[in-house]
Amino acid sequence: MPAKILTALASIAIVFAIVVSLQPTDFRIARATTISAPAPVVFTQINDLHLWKAWSPWAKIDPAMKETHEGSAAGKGAIYHWVGNKEVGEGRMTVTESRPSDFVKIDLEFIKPFAAQNVTEFAIKPEGAQTNVSWVMYGKNNFMSKAVGLFMDMDKVVGADFEKGLAQLKTVSESAK
Repeated sequence: MPAKILTALASIAIVFAIVVSLQPTDFRIARATTISAPAPVVFTQINDLHLWKAWSPWAKIDPAMKETHEGSAAGKGAIYHWVGNKEVGEGRMTVTESRPSDFVKIDLEFIKPFAAQNVTEFAIKPEGAQTNVSWVMYGKNNFMSKAVGLFMDMDKVVGADFEKGLAQLKTVSESAK
């Protein structure tokens, strides 16, 4: 009897591993909003990592999070490192591309609770007195993130954080203009 149970458990584990390995390798999460503020105002909020605390959805989750800044004051070369509670973990953001009032690209490294390397991009497009902002994160799913993706819709989870962040970015930018 124990041999049958072990065989059944091994079979389930093998099938699970196959199903997980067949999940998409690449992921992309995107959200957008329109802000009633000029593009330079919105760009400044995104491009200067010191200002993220005012609108980042994760800063609200752990107000005691430890933060350090290195490199450039803003724009390309600016680095932001955080260490927070188990919900925000530990990681680092490095601005790798910055085009005034147009685009910001960030290498995003998660250290804890799990290691991951992703890219985040903000496209900033003026439309009259308003500015359209898109926030995109993309990267590769490793085996563990593929497995988690079977039980959690990461687009909904992270996308909800992006929506909160964009709403807070809208509030901060509109009051700063």
